[in-house]
Amino acid sequence: MFENLSERLERSFKILKGEGKITELNVAATMKDIRKALMEADVSYNVAKTFTNEVKEKAIGMNVLTAVKPGQLLVKLVHDEMAVLMGGETVGLNLTGKPAIILMSGLQGSGKTTFSGKLANMLKTRNKKNPLLVACDVYRPAAINQLQVVGEQVGVPVYSEPDNKDVVAIAKNALREAKAKGHDIVIIDTAGRLAVDEQMMREIETLKNAINPDETLFVVDSMTGQDAVNTAKTFNERLDFDGVVLTKLDGDTRGGAALSIRTVVNKPIKFIGTGEKMEAIDAFHPARMADRILGMGDVVSLVERAQNLYDEKEAQELVKKIQKNKFDFNDFMSQIQQIKKMGNFKELASMIPGVGKAIKDMDIDDNAFKSIEAIIQSMTPLERSNPQILNSSRRMRIAKGSGTSIQEVNKLLKQFEQTRKMMQMVTNTSKMNMMMNAMRGKMPQLPQ
Repeated sequence: MFENLSERLERSFKILKGEGKITELNVAATMKDIRKALMEADVSYNVAKTFTNEVKEKAIGMNVLTAVKPGQLLVKLVHDEMAVLMGGETVGLNLTGKPAIILMSGLQGSGKTTFSGKLANMLKTRNKKNPLLVACDVYRPAAINQLQVVGEQVGVPVYSEPDNKDVVAIAKNALREAKAKGHDIVIIDTAGRLAVDEQMMREIETLKNAINPDETLFVVDSMTGQDAVNTAKTFNERLDFDGVVLTKLDGDTRGGAALSIRTVVNKPIKFIGTGEKMEAIDAFHPARMADRILGMGDVVSLVERAQNLYDEKEAQELVKKIQKNKFDFNDFMSQIQQIKKMGNFKELASMIPGVGKAIKDMDIDDNAFKSIEAIIQSMTPLERSNPQILNSSRRMRIAKGSGTSIQEVNKLLKQFEQTRKMMQMVTNTSKMNMMMNAMRGKMPQLPQ
């Protein structure tokens, strides 16, 4: 995501490298290069021109502190203006209705159904809501079945009427069902439609007017670039939606949609989809996205993802096991599953400042844990709980059962033991520091 744009912007900033101060001449040259970089990333010419003019106007005449180089100052100006371009503030969902109704709209293939499941999963796990998914795509073959599969994945019920083609009636019946069964969120998945298809556009307008949703979200595939922006504009003229969802931001997208769409439709980007997993959904933070585009990483979002996936009670129990040297392969496997849920490794690594650039040409395999999982799954329950009993004959059996070699099994066992020792050392050190701090608090203060 944004790799090419990040590289081009970095090259643009080098124009000011070594310059003693910001002048109209050197800023103009940098802004021309940045405008070109934005347009190559599929940002519209008008948006790119307005953006660079704003940065140029703010840059010229600014007093540069001796501790700050002109290039560094320009990076900050570009960062701040880019955050403004994408909306400035993070905008959440309006969930005041009882139940709150969320209507999904967009083109075919934009990822509405998958995103509906991700949103339901997020509201259920992070916000402790009780959502209901509603199948109102009555045209696409297997659309209802797809939503039911997604619902099963995230443990959220799906309301459907396979023999009914009246989407308004389905939605109203679903709302009655939600009220009767205590669902506080209703997410309505609709059919993908072209903006030029008058009959289909009229259908979703009628549906919106009939159910009066708290949120109407427009889901757009960010891989479609500038076409996504044009489509959003047309949909907004008909639906007056409340926010945009950008899907497939983990793909080979140039990023133009994320940078342009807020300016063109004057509606906030509320969520981004960052992978195929049901947990791969993030609230859209303009400033953090600007950090990523400029190669500064996004540690805050990385930490938030970890916090959303880790249960505090489980974490405390795990710490106790580590301190007692009871950490086993069951715990190890559980931690692997948690890491996998956070997203693909390359995207996670790119959120760490400085790492994104270092790994951009590396082929990072998302199946890196497969052989480890195979080895652990080939162990008996007794062996997983008691790694110390894994003698040579047991290791040989595990290697054959997992389709790996005895060397790979030995390597994993060695790494596991090193990890266990390191984790125990870290937790014990932390515990000792806490005890020392507590003791210091009880000690009488020496006279000054």
